[in-house]
Amino acid sequence: MTDTVPDSWRSALDPALAAPEARRLGGWLRAEEEAGKAIYPPRGQRLRALELTPLDQVKVVILGQDPYHGPGQAHGLSFSVPQGVRQPPSLVNILKELHADLGIVRPDHGNLESWAKQGVLLLNNALTVEAGQAGSHQMRGWEAITDAAVQAVAGRTEPSVFILWGSHAQKKAQRIDALKSGRHLVISSPHPSPLSAHRGFFGSRPFSQSNAFLEANGRDAVDWSL
Repeated sequence: MTDTVPDSWRSALDPALAAPEARRLGGWLRAEEEAGKAIYPPRGQRLRALELTPLDQVKVVILGQDPYHGPGQAHGLSFSVPQGVRQPPSLVNILKELHADLGIVRPDHGNLESWAKQGVLLLNNALTVEAGQAGSHQMRGWEAITDAAVQAVAGRTEPSVFILWGSHAQKKAQRIDALKSGRHLVISSPHPSPLSAHRGFFGSRPFSQSNAFLEANGRDAVDWSL
């Protein structure tokens, strides 16, 4: 928890960051690192989603579960990997759906920073993970912080899109009352993982749906090309 919270998010996240759970999370992460465990993403990248997408610029929220747990993969944005890193299977399926939806040719990289800089909040439920141990930092305290981030977007007057892939993301968003107001668009489908993508993720057209909603509500569409 040594990463600095960006100013645009601070007031929304301060209550969660001041809670005992956040302090325990910080202490636990330090202890894990001091014990020699590799934690992804590295310090300085754990709040990257918030850094690249200020609260007042959020148009779309894409919720992931936790960071990739392989070396060099996680860099603070859900489903994204740095330039030069092989696209993980879920990201491959996302890019396949992007091509089917908008005709955008699959790029030779998996870096989604250009989406984040346009207002697509690529947020995971837990913002760290132990190397090789998927889900290892779930229920350690990140959830209250990322819940607060989602709630901050949902509480704004500007209409936004929430893309919820898989039951985990859908359960998280169900707790946000503002999503039920009808002000925002909620797009739900199975997760893009190879285990579930063929159950309704393919053909869900989340990218064109998002842009149609944004433009209908006076907001700029996202350029989803990479």
